[in-house]
Amino acid sequence: MTVTASVIIQEKPLESGHVGRIPVRNLWLLMLYASDLFRHINRGKIAVEENPEDIPDLVAEILARFVERRLMRNLSFGYQSKRAVLSRVRGKIDQLKTERYQLLARGMVACRFEDLTVNTPRNRFVRAALNAIAKIVSRSDLAHRCRSLSGSLKRMGVTGEKPSRSEVSADRFGRHEANDQQMVAAAHLAFDLALPTEATGTRLLAIPDREITWVRRLYEKAVAGFFDVVLSPSGWRIDAGKTIGWLIDKKTSGIDKILPSMRTDVVLDHHDTGRRIVIDTKFTSIVTRGWYREESLRSAYIYQIYAYLRSQEGKGDPLSANASGLLLHPSIHAMMDESVVIQGHEIRFATVDLGATAHEIRKQLLKVVEFPDESND
Repeated sequence: MTVTASVIIQEKPLESGHVGRIPVRNLWLLMLYASDLFRHINRGKIAVEENPEDIPDLVAEILARFVERRLMRNLSFGYQSKRAVLSRVRGKIDQLKTERYQLLARGMVACRFEDLTVNTPRNRFVRAALNAIAKIVSRSDLAHRCRSLSGSLKRMGVTGEKPSRSEVSADRFGRHEANDQQMVAAAHLAFDLALPTEATGTRLLAIPDREITWVRRLYEKAVAGFFDVVLSPSGWRIDAGKTIGWLIDKKTSGIDKILPSMRTDVVLDHHDTGRRIVIDTKFTSIVTRGWYREESLRSAYIYQIYAYLRSQEGKGDPLSANASGLLLHPSIHAMMDESVVIQGHEIRFATVDLGATAHEIRKQLLKVVEFPDESND
């Protein structure tokens, strides 16, 4: 649904705040599941799932801890391209500018060079994240700690504007930069948590489509991240965004240019038990109005999951023969869990209630893959 009206929204989400129909606290939970940071949090911290409102404080604590470690060991440096008029040659001479302004006659030369600096996109991104997360944490001492660390970075020379996500994504980490990698992962999540809500606030913003694209992508990444962290210790292998091919016997020369590939959202494999679950996440209602009935499963989705399962048979992969499929849709205060066996493959149609508590969301995710919830053991 597209909404053209504007609403007043506030930057600091309330416990009762919503984005569309989804509670902000549950979006925070999805963000935690989808983040690389979730893999770095020790098991003792996972109890934050029970109180999603504490997630900003947890992320701020982790981000502040990583920044403090970097300050103790010095920030990482990087090279920054610069242009300057100097009294000596440094780097490469900008001949056009030097000649145009007759710089040599004044004993000067225009140069292009690389300068070693701490004012890198990585460090600027982390400083901006400290400022962003300080606005939504519940503890005043933690907010002060984040602002103080931001000030320390500024005094050390990290003074530029917040870089774009494309600049940050282009940053590559070396093998000895694990601490920086975790710090940036926390910074990414800090920015994601600082999302607006539809509660009454002070800023006027236009609200586009309620079921926005980033939430669809977030839901897919959250499902993959949750199963990766929770099931991997039990011997499961989780593949997200895996491309699978067709079982082709014969083809014409031009078919490769037009034949679409298949990409699964999440595949769970357990070789010891011979189980494979192909999960396709859909950010739509699980049913629609049918021709002759009030509700009907969406036929295109059934064809899609059926193609995923059947196209992999006969490739010498023992898990493909009895693989099962799962169409996993979000819902708000409505549940469905139905299944059917078609030509030896079970296909399950289930929902996850994003309006439920964090504990219930966890139980629902484990239930749809028939895995017991051991969090209360």
